[in-house]
Amino acid sequence: MKILVCISNVPDTTTKITFTPDGKEFNTSGVQFVINPYDEYALTRAIELKEAQGGSVTVLNVGEADTEPNIRKALAIGADDAIRVNIKPTDAFLVSQQIAHYAKEGGYDLILMGRESIDYNGFQVHGMVGELMGIPTVAPAIKLEVNGTTATLEREIEGGKEIIDVALPLVASCQQPMAEPRIPNMRGIMTARTKPLKVVEPVGQEAKTSVQHYELPPAKSGVKMIDAENAGELIKLLRNEAKVL
Repeated sequence: MKILVCISNVPDTTTKITFTPDGKEFNTSGVQFVINPYDEYALTRAIELKEAQGGSVTVLNVGEADTEPNIRKALAIGADDAIRVNIKPTDAFLVSQQIAHYAKEGGYDLILMGRESIDYNGFQVHGMVGELMGIPTVAPAIKLEVNGTTATLEREIEGGKEIIDVALPLVASCQQPMAEPRIPNMRGIMTARTKPLKVVEPVGQEAKTSVQHYELPPAKSGVKMIDAENAGELIKLLRNEAKVL
């Protein structure tokens, strides 16, 4: 079984967000980047399947050279090899197009990724990849088992859970509790240095969307303390200032 796991390079969750002076780009100065946490669920489950059933796990990242440390981390966790598509991931369609092309070319049985990236929270790429490849997409999956050429997935739906059987190949986006993310050990870190990391050029069309402007939310205002006996003043402030009534 050949599994492709798509990983994103995202700012650490403790990052203080700022933008360039023109408001058109995220300011990466001094920012620590990590593997998208949702993608780590997909990566760990892929490695578990490989360990149980055999096969291979390839990680794919659409990004520039600065993403390679986190690609190497994915290799250290247990992936066998990696592909980096050498282009800045400017929108979901562009990323999906690259994934679909190289997934078709590689003949993978499973294409896994996180439900969304924690920077844009778009929840778009898995669906686009499935559509571009003409194969089923299941999102978001919380359990995944494979038996021969059939995958059994569980996902949360409104009011309950749904369990479905899907023929391979397929695309699945993953979230907790799919698997417990792993921390690379020293042996994994050492072997990751020699695992193949293939850099390929992008294909297809340009991005279909572009960012016009970013801005931070307004700063929180100070807290106003209202005497417990003055309910009228509280109602007035909620209606006129907070505008929640």
